[in-house]
Amino acid sequence: MARFRVNGVAQELDIEPEMPLLWALRDELGLTGTKFGCGVAACGACTVQVNGNPVRSCVTPVSAVEGTDITTIEGLAVNAAAALSPVQQAWIDHQVPQCGYCQSGMIMAVSALLTANPNPSDDEIDGAITNICRCGTYPRVRKAIRSLTAATTA
Repeated sequence: MARFRVNGVAQELDIEPEMPLLWALRDELGLTGTKFGCGVAACGACTVQVNGNPVRSCVTPVSAVEGTDITTIEGLAVNAAAALSPVQQAWIDHQVPQCGYCQSGMIMAVSALLTANPNPSDDEIDGAITNICRCGTYPRVRKAIRSLTAATTA
């Protein structure tokens, strides 16, 4: 049995311990906002937060997250009324998504970064946000991040 909390809800799944967390979330729990991209932890489309830290779920076995708190894109909203998180709102305000496939993983990575460091330098952003966007929306991603850091320093 795999036991952990997902988006604040205790989960107990009768699955193999080596099953990637991505497939437990998508196939077992129906949380399809986390995407499969490359399967080798390179692209970041599968990024979720485990105890607040960004993790590539496609290569993380469920046995490695036993007893942890996992947050997916579905759980990032501020409350049950589905208010968007500040990062999600900044994504809309700055029209970040193009095709949108990488965006849930990108938002999860940026949210974790800004929680740990509300005013990161460009080098810190580059070091923490290694998600790949095939559409090349990186300038809009940076603009959205900067809009949030400007709000914290104002």
